[in-house]
Amino acid sequence: MIRLFVTHDLAPGARLGLNPDQSRYVVAVMRRASGDPLLVFNGRDGEWRAVVAESGKRGAVLQVEARTKPQTQGPDLDLIVATVKRARLETIIEKACELGARRVRLVVTERTNPDHVRLPRLNAIAVEAAEQTGRIDLLEILEPVRLASILEHWDPGRRLLFCDEAGDAPPVLDALRGQPTGPWAVLIGPEGGFSPAERARLRGLAHAVPATLGPRILRADTAAISALTLWQSVCGDWREDAASD
Repeated sequence: MIRLFVTHDLAPGARLGLNPDQSRYVVAVMRRASGDPLLVFNGRDGEWRAVVAESGKRGAVLQVEARTKPQTQGPDLDLIVATVKRARLETIIEKACELGARRVRLVVTERTNPDHVRLPRLNAIAVEAAEQTGRIDLLEILEPVRLASILEHWDPGRRLLFCDEAGDAPPVLDALRGQPTGPWAVLIGPEGGFSPAERARLRGLAHAVPATLGPRILRADTAAISALTLWQSVCGDWREDAASD
């Protein structure tokens, strides 16, 4: 069934005017007509069943019927990732949403290659990923900031999985076993890796958990996908006992 993210408040009987792109998608691409059902969510009120109430040249209008899922959020997990080339960054955003990260925090490191970050484009990718995967909360994407600034203002209650490409850290599954399941962040560096000074600072943090993602050098998008997957399997909502959290 079609799922759409909308900005409207959702309640029984509410009528939702879709924007031109959504109207075109529902009516022209998916060929939905009056009375056809679909699902809508806004990241606040859960997921709702709606039907096409009107479809014409002025666009489509939906009418909300009943809620199908209450509002939920996944684990409190940040992905902190250095800004990389546009195509790879877009892949990271899409997969971070699919893999259940709550927010992506973009950082600039000493070895980051500057590239223009288009947040509206990244947010659109995150919305589309949420629509396709059944997710009913939205991935938050934050403006790029310096890594040093993030570390300076770090919440000590949030553990940090530091993906250390230097090779002398324990394997990530070993590093995560026995760790708490509260707020976490996963840190992925730039293609050139962290500088010696950055690595020394990260290694010195009491809340940091250094880990290696294996014997091969991974590109940033591959590293992000791998780290999020492994974290979810050990500390996140892929665990067998996750429903009891």
